[in-house]
Amino acid sequence: MIHTETVLEARDIHFSYGENTVLKGVTLAVQKGDYLGIVGPNGAGKTTLLKIMLGLMAPSQGTIAWFGNDIHQFKDWPKIGYVPQKATNFDGHFPATVYEVALMGRYGRRGLFHLTTSDDKNQAQKALEHVGMWELKDRLISDLSGGQQQRVFIARALAIEPEIIFLDEPTVGIDQQAKNDFYALLRKLNHELGKTLVLISHDIEMVTREVDHIACVDRELVCYSTPEEFLKNTRFTGVHEGEVQVIVHGHQH
Repeated sequence: MIHTETVLEARDIHFSYGENTVLKGVTLAVQKGDYLGIVGPNGAGKTTLLKIMLGLMAPSQGTIAWFGNDIHQFKDWPKIGYVPQKATNFDGHFPATVYEVALMGRYGRRGLFHLTTSDDKNQAQKALEHVGMWELKDRLISDLSGGQQQRVFIARALAIEPEIIFLDEPTVGIDQQAKNDFYALLRKLNHELGKTLVLISHDIEMVTREVDHIACVDRELVCYSTPEEFLKNTRFTGVHEGEVQVIVHGHQH
């Protein structure tokens, strides 16, 4: 697939907590229609980079541009969907139904205190249909499996009608079959609905099968390449309890 429109550009991003350098000079771009996987070991700065790109944190140095506009001037945030890490995303015991959670996604477009419109309801239904959860619309979110809950969180992000969706470790805590189904859903969102996807994950094996491009981050941008180039130039020295140690022998840009 040829990508011609730059959706996001991060240039020379630095970030530190005191004297602890988390990111150092990271530069990358995301093109419209791309499916980018961001990988790297724990503590490598992946989630920090994601939050900086989303404007949730400010870099110590560097710039972020969305759709050609500096992030400080960018106003069209409904173009951007975000599925945070499940552990920090939602109280699983919150007494809300699947449909109500999906409808919450419309608040980003309408505002929290606006009355729900028929368009809001239609978009929430459409989002749940896309992720295969409409038939469970009346179930409490707390009664779902981890994989089902993640599908609902994606529906919540889809309900805002975004052009790009960020997902931070979305398959943590779900079983292998649910992971397979989840990646099939992401493939559908990218290929059939044309959504640009940025996925942070430790699941190198699955990510390299699915994405168009890989960005390996370990404080710095170690490489940015196709999965094929990444695997040719990368050796995995351990996969233990969700942590991947990555050693790269050649840089691909």
